[in-house]
Amino acid sequence: MKLRKIAAVTSVALGFAGVSTTAAYPSAAVATTVHVTAKDFKFVLSTKTVKPGRVTFVIKNAGSSSHDFAIAGHHSKTIAPGKSARLTVKLKPGHRYPYKCTVDSHAELGMKGVLRVRS
Repeated sequence: MKLRKIAAVTSVALGFAGVSTTAAYPSAAVATTVHVTAKDFKFVLSTKTVKPGRVTFVIKNAGSSSHDFAIAGHHSKTIAPGKSARLTVKLKPGHRYPYKCTVDSHAELGMKGVLRVRS
């Protein structure tokens, strides 16, 4: 009983009555995960459209060459064949973000695309 009263008083005093913490603090929301398979010489993404905010790319190199993944001014480490890496970036609503492999001429060989962020 005391705990409920304390929680109610705290919520009212802080002005959070009826508001969830994720709504009040959107940066605390969990990142969207996109699985990326890097092959010689293309990317396969689990989705090409994401919600705005933090997006974590889980990149698996299924090719026989080393690759990386670059998007929104950030890029992963170079990933050896059979290995994986993660890259987390913050993406703005309504934008389109080109992505590519920056190793050698891999992008020109087809390792590129565009990810769309919902408005």
